[in-house]
Amino acid sequence: MQDIKDRVDNPVAKSTQFDDGDRRNFMRVALGAGFAAAVMPVTAQTIHTDTAGLSAGEISYKVNGETVRAYRAQPQGKKDLPVILVISEIFGVHEHIADVARRFAKLGYLAIAPDLFARQGDPSAYAAIPELISKVVSKVPDEQVMRDLDGAVAWAGQNGGNLAKLGITGFCWGGRITWLYSAHNPKIKAGVAWYGKLVGDKTALQPVQPVDIAPVLKAPVLGLYGGADDGIPMASVDQMKAALAKAHSASQFIVYPGVGHAFNADYRPSYDEAAAKDGWQHAVNWFKQHGVN
Repeated sequence: MQDIKDRVDNPVAKSTQFDDGDRRNFMRVALGAGFAAAVMPVTAQTIHTDTAGLSAGEISYKVNGETVRAYRAQPQGKKDLPVILVISEIFGVHEHIADVARRFAKLGYLAIAPDLFARQGDPSAYAAIPELISKVVSKVPDEQVMRDLDGAVAWAGQNGGNLAKLGITGFCWGGRITWLYSAHNPKIKAGVAWYGKLVGDKTALQPVQPVDIAPVLKAPVLGLYGGADDGIPMASVDQMKAALAKAHSASQFIVYPGVGHAFNADYRPSYDEAAAKDGWQHAVNWFKQHGVN
């Protein structure tokens, strides 16, 4: 019902109500509902944040004539809100990402998590991670992601958000995007990247990696990484630190010794409660420190 209400009450969403893209989208599961097949079953410690006092649910906006869906949460009836973009892991905008958005909304933010994989496929439908990566995630161009995030920012600015107080945070795949978008959009005041890839091969779809944009990174980014992350070796963190230091960047890293990848994913066995809670507090403080509050 919230999605329908948004489309009636919001002129940006309303304008996309009857196109073919929306008809396809209405046939899909609502964003933020349930979990991707590749991570089932979820663990018992999964956190659920309620929607009391919030306007929360699915919205949509247009980018180059195409409909992009997003999950958003914000304090009900409030305007002039600081804005946080929430960027998902490879599993898309499922319940965990929606919950992160609600956590920010409870702190007074307009949090918006766009569905950045929709043009390539539905991440929730794949039961095996390698297949999900090969058939969906690996086909998503960075340029497309930057445009879709620009659209999310525009929507937020037209729906209660204060774009002078704009931040971004993301997890794993979304952690890498956090670095890139912090360089792409000069309106970003601060970013928090959770265990996102920092170095790698350049391809047509991924022409730069975070280490490459260090010299032009204006917004300070806080990197939250696990010291025992098999997929992101500490050598790559050190390489990024060196690139940032050379550029005199205000960005910083916090590395949790002995902690692996996806330590904030409370719905997975990888969850590390101590690191996750400490990282969350550092993230909140980072945004406040840099004027995103």
